[in-house]
Order: sequence, then structure tokens, then C-alpha cells
Amino acid sequence: MKAFPLVILSLAASTALAATPAELLATYRAEAAKVAPNFQPSAGRGAEFFARRFGISAKMPACTSCHTEKPTQAGRHVVTDKAIKPMAPAANSQRFTDLAKTEKWFGRNCKEVVGRECTAAEKADFVAFMMEARP
Repeated sequence: MKAFPLVILSLAASTALAATPAELLATYRAEAAKVAPNFQPSAGRGAEFFARRFGISAKMPACTSCHTEKPTQAGRHVVTDKAIKPMAPAANSQRFTDLAKTEKWFGRNCKEVVGRECTAAEKADFVAFMMEARP
């Protein structure tokens, strides 16, 4: 079994599929706390992660390559030119409401941009930042 299904099963076991970004954030926080018991999500760390240039891919060195520097704005995939709806729940109420869909996109994007799977702590920080972003 691949790591992705194991993560889904592990996260889903700790809570039902998230219905709100806050519930999804709590799921990632709980998973991160298994590694670092005092872990608390940080929107500041999430903002740094979102803007960081990882340089793994020349076309997609950072999240902002496709999602723009403002997560409340729509973006475009730099390779396919496909439109991407805003990342922030304040601008797109469907974001971070489905654990399986969120895991799918974290899995794909972390590998392409970061060069590895993102940790539960990184995901929690990222979601915390997105929850604070306002138009």
C-alpha cells in the first residue's frame, strides 16, 4: 500500500472527513502533535511556506508559481494554463472542506514543488495561513 492511502486512513481514523477548514486544520494539528506534542499551527509559518522558493522544478519553484502571491485571487497552472480557483476559503468556500481532495492536492503539489511529501505540521500551517487570508 502506498503512503498516500495510509495517510488518508490515519487522518480519517482521527476524525470524520472534514466539513470545514477548521475541522481539517484540527485533523492536521492532531497528526502533527503525534510527532511534536506541543505543536500549534502557525499562519506565519504557513505564509513563509507558501512563498518559499523550493527550486525543485524550474517551472514551479513555489506555490505562488501557480496560485499567485495572493491566495484570495485565482491563479493559472504554469504548465497547462488551466485556471485555478482561489486557495483561501474566504474567496472559495469549497477549499479545505474535503480531506481526501485536500490530501490528493497536497500529495501532488508537494511532490512537484517541494520535492517530497509535506508533513502534517506543514499542512496545518498552510491551512492556518489560508484560513486567515482575506480579499
